[in-house]
Amino acid sequence: MARVTVLYFASLRDAAACDSEVVDHEGDLAALYGCLRERYGFALPIERVRVAMDGAFADWRDLPRDGADVAFIPPVSGG
Repeated sequence: MARVTVLYFASLRDAAACDSEVVDHEGDLAALYGCLRERYGFALPIERVRVAMDGAFADWRDLPRDGADVAFIPPVSGG
């Protein structure tokens, strides 16, 4: 079990109604996103989201380390 700080951006931040939270999780990053998607009703499927751990892009199959910062990054459009 790892305790991680999850960082949310753009539409994911809006759906979660927070910028970040501490989460206890067992499993890979894909399972973490799946749990949070179910909890908050994220509209974006995993294929449309990038994941980073401790400031570097990560693979969805990576296991989060205890104390890690995990960021879910949706596609962003600018004007």
